[in-house]
Amino acid sequence: MKLLIKKRDTDGPLQQCVRARLPAPWRIELVDADDASAFARTLQDADAIISMDWHAAPAAPKLKLLHLPGAGTDAIDFNAVPPTAAVCNAYGHEVSIAEYVMATLLEMTLGVRQMDAALRRNHWHGWWRVGPLHDYVFGKTVGIVGYGRIGREVARRARAFGMNVIACSRTAKSGDEFVEHVEDMSGFDALLRAVDYVVVGLPLDEASRGLFDARALALMKPTAIIINPSRGALIDEEALYRALSEKRIGGAVIDVWYQYPQAGAGDGAPSRFPFHELDNVIMTPHASAWTMHQIQQRCAIIIENLERLARGEPLVNVVRAARL
Repeated sequence: MKLLIKKRDTDGPLQQCVRARLPAPWRIELVDADDASAFARTLQDADAIISMDWHAAPAAPKLKLLHLPGAGTDAIDFNAVPPTAAVCNAYGHEVSIAEYVMATLLEMTLGVRQMDAALRRNHWHGWWRVGPLHDYVFGKTVGIVGYGRIGREVARRARAFGMNVIACSRTAKSGDEFVEHVEDMSGFDALLRAVDYVVVGLPLDEASRGLFDARALALMKPTAIIINPSRGALIDEEALYRALSEKRIGGAVIDVWYQYPQAGAGDGAPSRFPFHELDNVIMTPHASAWTMHQIQQRCAIIIENLERLARGEPLVNVVRAARL
């Protein structure tokens, strides 16, 4: 059985892990999707492919599995996926992202970087005994928009710090030990007004694109901080920049962006706006989930599904079942 791996989607550790653990009877073929003729040839007899995107593609008459190496499906045109193929995704990132959220939330509140920079200049008097006084998160309220795997892990950690947690999601849910209940999106505006921190956890699709627009950001407290480890396009780019630069909200932690480098390039501005000039922003290069633990967990899901497919067993993490 033939597994295609798109080079640009699985460079590095994940590709190495899949290669090392590939079960019989599978064999791997790497493919450069930018080479249209080569891609068309290799798809003709492929049984499965690992790829984060799928749009109009050449015929794939034998394809039974499109496996995403990540969780997001916003780059998949499901209408273009052959009906014979199931679409599955891979998680394993919720703990690392939740730790990133809490680390950056604490940093925005305590200001450890500023203290460190001051003392490196032998400057004590801005902090020691005379202030400025920093805050703490105990008793503050964090609002989670999109209460899935990541949201629940954030809530678990926030409660351990003595924070209040409220949440809304696309579908109302009963509560758990971390949040009393999860409202549907009709509670979105009330959540924004009430919280000190907003964590963005929704998947990106046409219904959620630009959800955090100028109107929504204007509902937030002037001291509130928004943290986005999900997808950049969930927050309107210009509206976010204006709200931050004009200090209409307290700050932002941004891990996911509006512009990414071209394949093979290592540099490039993440936005058409100069977020890097703002002192109330933490910027990271879409790295909140990127740990070896995540790689191993995602690899394990992919290998399990390849084994299941070879044995004719039901797949796990199915986003869309095959339409036989």
